[in-house]
Amino acid sequence: MFKKILIANRGEIALRVIRACKEMGIRTVAVHSTADADSLHVRFADESVCIGPPRSSDSYLHVPSIISAAEITDSEAIHPGYGFLAENASFAEVCNSAGIKFIGPSPESIKLMGDKAIARDTAKKAGVPVLPGSDGIVMDEAVAVEIARDLGFPVIVKASAGGGGKGMRVVLEEADFASAFVMAQSEALAAFGNADVYVEKYISQPRHIEIQLLADEKGNVISLGERECSIQRRHQKLVEEALSPTVDAPLRKRMGEMGIAIAKAVRYRNAGTIEFLMDENRNFYFMEMNTRVQVEHPVTELVTGVDIVKEQIRIAAGLPLSITQEQVTFRGHSIECRINAECPEKFTPSPGRITTFNPPGGPGVRVETAAYTQYVIPPYYDSMIAKLIVYADTRSEAIARMLRALDEFIIEGVKTTIPLHKKILSDPDFHSGNISTKFMERYYSPAPVT
Repeated sequence: MFKKILIANRGEIALRVIRACKEMGIRTVAVHSTADADSLHVRFADESVCIGPPRSSDSYLHVPSIISAAEITDSEAIHPGYGFLAENASFAEVCNSAGIKFIGPSPESIKLMGDKAIARDTAKKAGVPVLPGSDGIVMDEAVAVEIARDLGFPVIVKASAGGGGKGMRVVLEEADFASAFVMAQSEALAAFGNADVYVEKYISQPRHIEIQLLADEKGNVISLGERECSIQRRHQKLVEEALSPTVDAPLRKRMGEMGIAIAKAVRYRNAGTIEFLMDENRNFYFMEMNTRVQVEHPVTELVTGVDIVKEQIRIAAGLPLSITQEQVTFRGHSIECRINAECPEKFTPSPGRITTFNPPGGPGVRVETAAYTQYVIPPYYDSMIAKLIVYADTRSEAIARMLRALDEFIIEGVKTTIPLHKKILSDPDFHSGNISTKFMERYYSPAPVT
């Protein structure tokens, strides 16, 4: 087992990794920008190293500084968390070259699954359902529109690289296709330095279901069940659940087997998530693979009893999974709300000083946060203040518990999305499980299709 791990991240996920390491008897090193000098992940790590000024490109994304910090502290491994360098194959390669273990998949797996067109083809060859679409990337507009005609509108143009909804355009009718195709290419190039796009059939009211996988160095791969991630705005998740209210045991088993097939096809190791779109008839289609720990991993931990971060560390150390597929069981229901420092009406950032911070507690309530009273939320990074997670025996009890916890969560000094989450959790359709990725359109009109 490792003696010391550097966490190449900040905020709540850095704290999450630090806590897992402490419980495993592993020393930790926090890296931080000058803007994060007073952050909790710096306070609770055994050591800390300042790696640059506030801008991510000069600190948390600056690979030489992170590798230097690992070397001067004699860190044996680096945990990248999520975001920043977590899915950067080049960073994983640099870690390997420096003799530092990257706690994540191999650079080759990151590359394969990071290219959505290649990932889609990999899933197809593994026998996993994929949405009808182009055979790989399409660069020529005339060819693309012919493919769209064959598929039948609506279609979606997607960037092959990246994620987060960038480089994606839904096209409802042929007259709008040319401009949407060019816009998707331009946005993809600007966001990812890669203008490659492909075309898929568009499902108008899908559910977003993802399967959590763990794979060790011995070739063992298991599924920890699914998460319901349909409540989202502009492809950004807001509320996640485990398990999904629409997935039964036979479907869960089949989706897990499909996810495992993909992981085995690319010789995947460590934690990963297969994301599917599901139509109203519960037909599911591969969308992409996230080659890292997910923001929403706690809901899976609560219904399975498996500590995903500890498993990541064990796997990277060459140890086998601590649980077999036959030992995976599910109990109760868990919900996570992402509490962001944002104006809930406009989703605009609200950085600044937190004057009051009173997190909720009580049975079945878990709060993942790096915030505290008088903490200043910097304007340079993601606006998430906390992840509020609840667990209960049933979904209805979990909803009631979340509403109670949201009432107790007092944050003053900045605007937050707590009022929005109360509205979502009180919605009759949410209670009945009648949700899709279009759910939020009842509260906010989507951006016009261009």
